[in-house]
Amino acid sequence: MKKFMDKDFLLENDTAIRLYHEVEEKLPIIDYHCHLSPKEIAENKRFSNITELWLYADHYKWRAMRSCGVDEKYITGDGSDFEKFREFCRIMPYLIGNPVYHWSHLELQRYFDCDLIINSANCEAIWKHTSDKLACDNFGAQDYIRNSNVVLLCTTDDPADDLRYHKQIAESGFETKVLPAFRPDKGFNIERRGIADYIKTLSESTGVEITDLDSLCRAYTVSLDRFEALGCKTADHGMDNYVSFAKPDAYHANEIFKKALANDGRDISEEELALWKSQLMRFFGLEYVKRGWVLQLHYGVLRNPNKTMFEKLGPDSGYDTIHAKNCTADIAALLNYLQCNGALPRTIIYPINPSDNAAVGTLCGSFCRGDGSMMPTVVQGSAWWFNDNIDGMIAQMRSTGNLASLGCFLGMLTDSRSFMSYPRHEYFRRILCNLIGEWVEKGLYPNDFDAVANIVSRISFENSKNYFAFEI
Repeated sequence: MKKFMDKDFLLENDTAIRLYHEVEEKLPIIDYHCHLSPKEIAENKRFSNITELWLYADHYKWRAMRSCGVDEKYITGDGSDFEKFREFCRIMPYLIGNPVYHWSHLELQRYFDCDLIINSANCEAIWKHTSDKLACDNFGAQDYIRNSNVVLLCTTDDPADDLRYHKQIAESGFETKVLPAFRPDKGFNIERRGIADYIKTLSESTGVEITDLDSLCRAYTVSLDRFEALGCKTADHGMDNYVSFAKPDAYHANEIFKKALANDGRDISEEELALWKSQLMRFFGLEYVKRGWVLQLHYGVLRNPNKTMFEKLGPDSGYDTIHAKNCTADIAALLNYLQCNGALPRTIIYPINPSDNAAVGTLCGSFCRGDGSMMPTVVQGSAWWFNDNIDGMIAQMRSTGNLASLGCFLGMLTDSRSFMSYPRHEYFRRILCNLIGEWVEKGLYPNDFDAVANIVSRISFENSKNYFAFEI
């Protein structure tokens, strides 16, 4: 019987053990999609206790606690920080099979040098141990990044953001490159209340009076230039429920936009919304191609189905779920339109529904240009959100291997708001090494260590560096 989460955790064959310890363990991290706060990085934020660090904004942990019937008072409510941590410790033994169980123990081990099992019996000891550590000098936000060997990360930033904290970080001498990533979702979602106020904010931020589609695009151009000046290399588009496509039409898109501003998002039909989003995708696609940026496109989430809790807690509180509608034909139509109009940048597609793996894998292959770059034009991204667990990661990598080129896969990202989320890269790398080691030891790939070492190194670091053209 193997020891719980020892040095060979998740490594089940000799090839995997060697790959991880001789190659993967030493590789730096590129986190090309996360939700860390640039302000907290710039200010090197300190955390007073493990609850503030772990539980204040982690919807993965919130969902796990709710699945065990924990009172909301001890999740997002007014319970004390210690009471919330005590409840988290209490339910941890029941999370067998859940990645939160493994992530949490890895975080304790890697950042606090603590091998205690998280449960009620160890709650007070873990609380004291972590509190003592957090009082030390090297436990600020930048320290978590630095000590995780992160050489570059991309935050997620709105076009209206003035990026002042990115400027501050760039001028501070912090060793890790912290780049903005362009996230224009709010301007896409013109069917939602508050769109008029958002466009006013964007107008003030860019200095462009926005009254129609043309002036909106001018404002976005100002914002894109601002992002590019600070090293931005990627844009992230969350399409939520599903991707819908209608052939762009600037005249009607302009009329739809003016209607949305006049009515603050009311009475926008699905057909109008599809045309609007497709028109914006044309504009942004052309801009991304011109600037050499990568488009990250994710879809398939049903936002806030629990309206009672949405009204109480707002968005991003752990209540989103998988949307099951298959929209492969619409994504294909969008990619085809962009391709035909010179507006298809290098693109990563992340389906949130794991049932879409094969469809997305083959769709990516349909839009890969043989351009001599040695990298795919369109590629499926890492197992995302509800899928970044052992089974989900293996399923996505097997599908990519079956249908495309696993050796050109871009590897892991955190998609996290937590400064202690970087052991997720370790988790991924161990799973990757074990899968490839399994294939080698079954005779499905030559027993050539240098060749497989090159593959895991490419997947975990080199591919993303080259695909995004990061300067490291």
